[in-house]
Amino acid sequence: MKLLVLVLNRTFWFFPTLLGLLVITFTISHVIPADPVAFVAGDNATTEQVEALRKQLGLDQPMHVQLYRYVLGVAQGDLGVSLYTLRPIAEDIASRLPATLELTLFAVLLSTLTGIPLGVLSAVHRNSVLDHVLRVFTVSGLAIASFWLAILLQLLFAMRLGWTPLQGRIDGFGPDTVTGFMIVDSLIAWDLESLGDALAHIVLPALTLTFPAMATIVRFTRAGVLDAINSNYVLYEQAMGFPRRAIVWKYVLRNALIGTVTQIGLIFGILIAGAVVVEAVFDWPGLGLYAVQSILQSDYNAIMGFTLASGALFIVINLLVDIIHGFIDPRESR
Repeated sequence: MKLLVLVLNRTFWFFPTLLGLLVITFTISHVIPADPVAFVAGDNATTEQVEALRKQLGLDQPMHVQLYRYVLGVAQGDLGVSLYTLRPIAEDIASRLPATLELTLFAVLLSTLTGIPLGVLSAVHRNSVLDHVLRVFTVSGLAIASFWLAILLQLLFAMRLGWTPLQGRIDGFGPDTVTGFMIVDSLIAWDLESLGDALAHIVLPALTLTFPAMATIVRFTRAGVLDAINSNYVLYEQAMGFPRRAIVWKYVLRNALIGTVTQIGLIFGILIAGAVVVEAVFDWPGLGLYAVQSILQSDYNAIMGFTLASGALFIVINLLVDIIHGFIDPRESR
């Protein structure tokens, strides 16, 4: 019952949260000293041409009038037209969103499958050589800048060793689009050549995002296991003669994962933000690259469209995390 109330509460606050995000982004984008109209018009445009284009785009109106018209359009599903692509922004986001989701989900999957076992091993072998190595590893993962790591991976694996492609999502046209996820579409079409090519292209950008995410998961899993392993019920099970491995992986891990699952939800939002830099370095055709291009072109509507899409994804993912909490810890759903 408590879980249902939580879902309804989060759903209720979904649109007010997006509205607040929209207002903040709109205000910031309209007070920066840049003129997108002059950029679109070109260097050879006259003052009269610039002003005519400004009136055509509705940017000659006061800010509160522009905000009202924009919010009204968003409520009707109209995010405006991109000054860069000259296409409806909703179409641009819909076409690029699968690439970003595929990259982010792949990175989250890798970081989860590796981070949780490493965090458990670090806690079980506390203060051992393995524990110290993993702690150095996690600090490094949080300290290294994503763009620097991305460039190093490109130099080593793509340019020096030639094991992976340098940039892009796939060579050629790829399989027919069904889900928008290149790996999934390759499996649906059973196109093994495209599948291998898609995996080869995604591995470096995914590893770039995985490194800091995995470091965070290792740290929180380690802390959760250490806290759970010293609890009374674990001491009781040890006194009853249960094998230590069974206690750790069957009982301790379930309680330790509560904090880790929360971090995974937050990490998903962080990775979407981190994808802006990673996609630009690897020329990955997702929302991150679209956001970078929009910022460089001072394309206000496209920037706000990206922000709204990212905010909506973050809210939905955290709602799913709360639901998963209810299954991991039944006390959360009572």
